[in-house]
Amino acid sequence: MSNRPKTKTTVDIYGQQFSIIGTESTSHIRAVASIVDDKMREINSKNPSLDINKLAVLTAVNVVHDYLKLKEELEKLEKLIEKD
Repeated sequence: MSNRPKTKTTVDIYGQQFSIIGTESTSHIRAVASIVDDKMREINSKNPSLDINKLAVLTAVNVVHDYLKLKEELEKLEKLIEKD
């Protein structure tokens, strides 16, 4: 766990304001919020009839999918490095 003090950052995601408390920098929290907002808007543009709850769940599924793909790629690269 980080010894950094917690900060409160207010962000806008999909037209709603959220107060996020954490130890990451304000710029990091804003970057995360921006990615979530962008992904929600991207999904909504392809599926405009989705209600907000389904849009939020699909956004979470898409972001976790992207995370897992990057994690798999990182593990492959780490194995390549270990072979050398």
